[in-house]
Amino acid sequence: MQFFAYPLHIMSGIVEIAKRAKVSPATVSRALRGLHHVNERTRKAVIEAAQHYDYPIRPDLLPRNEGGRTNTIGVIAPFISRWYFSQALSGVEQSLREAGMDLLLYNFAQVDARQRIFQQKKLVGKVDGLIVISLPPTEKEFQSILGLGIPVALLGVPDTRCSSVSIDDVAGAELATEHLVAMGHRDIAIMVGQDELFFEFKVSSQRREGFLNVLARHNISFNPNFELIADFDSNTAEHAMTEFLRRKKLPTAIFCESDEMAFGVMRALKKKGLRVPEDMSVIGYDNHEFADVVGLTTVAQPVQFLGQLVASQIMANIEKPAGKVSQMRVPTALEIRSSVLDIS
Repeated sequence: MQFFAYPLHIMSGIVEIAKRAKVSPATVSRALRGLHHVNERTRKAVIEAAQHYDYPIRPDLLPRNEGGRTNTIGVIAPFISRWYFSQALSGVEQSLREAGMDLLLYNFAQVDARQRIFQQKKLVGKVDGLIVISLPPTEKEFQSILGLGIPVALLGVPDTRCSSVSIDDVAGAELATEHLVAMGHRDIAIMVGQDELFFEFKVSSQRREGFLNVLARHNISFNPNFELIADFDSNTAEHAMTEFLRRKKLPTAIFCESDEMAFGVMRALKKKGLRVPEDMSVIGYDNHEFADVVGLTTVAQPVQFLGQLVASQIMANIEKPAGKVSQMRVPTALEIRSSVLDIS
């Protein structure tokens, strides 16, 4: 006869599972260890209770299809309400749906939630692959993901350790700034994103880098007073621009690191009685669906298409686990509308 002594925290979890499944702790122990003499109905109840408490379960005990798969892809996204993330998720979901696969979304906006999500017990046995959107995993997080033994793909973050789909944010910002310079602008402001520190996003700093590259290339001095800071949304952008417009010296143009920022900037200008582009030119980044409505010149990135590509990558990696990982860089393009005035 074998006796097992469980650590206190594990024993506590077993007791909670037993209460929820309405069985004894001993039955829970046998069921989760895959032992015989536990009928399937009881085992199923125990596993469902264990999943409720995020208790680690052996993958071979979880319900799967005949091929040994869950037919589910996990997606980790820090936000779902922001335009970029909703568009990316839409593209991922479309490709998975067409392939007959499901999407399991892990969304978080707090530090503790991030720590919980990247724990293996939250993911083990639940998904066949994992997509991480715009979030550079720390080394510890990456090793935790690799420990799952499933394919991983990153969207918006190039990484040689796994498959990824991204754009060149530096080059995209250079496109926007070159256009402003070509139109005769020299006094150019920039609105940069106020990235949350614990997410360690790279987008804002990379777009700022591209902006400064072009100014240096044309021997244009950057006025540090022409740098505005806001979140990647229209409300904080409008507030920042309203405060900026109190100054006596204003630029002839402003590059906004997202279209939603640009919408806020345009609202602030309108409320001040200033016209776009006659009084100030505005250029954005994204090609949001409303950009065409307001005539915003912008750098277009095909976000839904990026989502479709990364979904295709992860499905290919699942079919051929030993295959090579691929890094895809999708080009951006300048969408010229009516928000930039030629003053050359």
